Amino acid sequence: MALRLRAGERPEVSVSGPQTQLSQRSSPEVWGRLVAAALALPGVVEGHGQVSPASTRALFLAERAEERTPETSLAPGQRLEPVHLHGVEDTSIHLCLPSARGQELLALGWAEPHQFGDYGTEFFVYGPRDDNELQVVLGLIAESLAFARGE
Repeated sequence: MALRLRAGERPEVSVSGPQTQLSQRSSPEVWGRLVAAALALPGVVEGHGQVSPASTRALFLAERAEERTPETSLAPGQRLEPVHLHGVEDTSIHLCLPSARGQELLALGWAEPHQFGDYGTEFFVYGPRDDNELQVVLGLIAESLAFARGE
């Protein structure tokens, strides 16, 4: 998926853990649609995030519980967790992508490095503000799931 520059300034993000989006959050309606669409992606199983606040929804893979390599999971050594969606009070996403793709997201204003990333593949993606951004973020989630699968 080709990306364009994200419009406007970057949102404000917390500097202490847990990493949280403080401004430009998704509306509850847009966020709800993103969560529903992400949970409807093929092979996705919802669960509790293993390394994040209680309101976080993890996206697990139905067909794979173990990571191919640690850099494909937000919770290395635990159940494979390539993506988690923070709650409606935050609306950001943590996910894993190949480092080069993540660097592209950073350059185009869609993300920043995960505050506690170990492998350079963990990224903090900003919550979508409108329908166009929702489609971009949903595409990034699908890319992360494919990365975890080795596709």
